[in-house]
Amino acid sequence: MWVVKTFEVDHALEFANYGVLPRTLTGLQGILFSPFIHSSFDHLYSNTIPLLLLGTMINFFFKEIWWKVYLLLFVFSGIGLWVIGRENFHIGASGLVYGMAAFLFFIGMFQKDFKLRALSLIIVFLYGSLVWGMMPVLIKISWEGHLAGMLAGLIVAFFFRNTGQKKLLYQWEHDEINEMMEGQQH
Repeated sequence: MWVVKTFEVDHALEFANYGVLPRTLTGLQGILFSPFIHSSFDHLYSNTIPLLLLGTMINFFFKEIWWKVYLLLFVFSGIGLWVIGRENFHIGASGLVYGMAAFLFFIGMFQKDFKLRALSLIIVFLYGSLVWGMMPVLIKISWEGHLAGMLAGLIVAFFFRNTGQKKLLYQWEHDEINEMMEGQQH
């Protein structure tokens, strides 16, 4: 993303026309390109920090499937934006940011793991205000991209609800399970 923006500025180019243009055949290219294109360095910076933070969380908690999560969020958020977006070029990685935050929040709700539930609360604390970005408040901001990212995160979390870190059982939990099983046999 930083290389693309730097190249764009250094060569006096504008890549916005490679963004998602909803419901057009040429706009499909934006599903692949738009997360790498940003309107300004401020726009780029505002996506970089959350991507790094949320990406690190996904890598840490989902070591086996992190790349599948990224790939599905990338594709689903782009397709969702292509379907629901208003007729305009949409650029930026905000859909991925929303997708990652939603994935981490919802996976914590779907799985019965204390650490993931705690992570969900941290996501709410850090990124709870993202909900306002899904409202059509500012014409320059693609609230549709934010909404598509959030929906993609929900879908991917539901898809992976039974994967990830396995809950560790303590010895006393094993004993309770064994007692319950023995009681059912009699």
